Amino acid sequence: MRVSDIMTSAAVVDSADDSIAQAAAKMREQQTGSLLVMDGDRLLGIFTERDLLKAVALGQDLNETRLKDTMTTDVITVTPGASLKEASTLMASKWIRHLPVVEGEKVVGVISQRDLTGVISDLLADEPEQAPEDSALVRTKRLRRIEAGDLD
Repeated sequence: MRVSDIMTSAAVVDSADDSIAQAAAKMREQQTGSLLVMDGDRLLGIFTERDLLKAVALGQDLNETRLKDTMTTDVITVTPGASLKEASTLMASKWIRHLPVVEGEKVVGVISQRDLTGVISDLLADEPEQAPEDSALVRTKRLRRIEAGDLD
């Protein structure tokens, strides 16, 4: 199965000069956890729920702070032809929940953890007889990150 089989249309924000409050409202309206920040067809960055939470935690003025000041600009992407295993491995290893899908330099969609969860739920007919080793579980890795203070 390929990324192109399950990717969805990307939620896009029109300007890096939009405020965090405007972006949050758009995320709520579109029921999404991320917005791609574009300049025409060029991907400038991604603004996610985590960016919003960080801004709130830091006490930033959500009406005054611009996306260009808070978005992630070093965006990790995947191609439509990538396998779901490649995409999910990349997402798990980089601690990201939303992965823009690009063909050449053009954004053609996005794949999220929610998309992957839907596929997994369809593929798993029964509960596994044995859980994976604790060290392989994502929750264990997340707790290690928290303990190490790696919050970005």
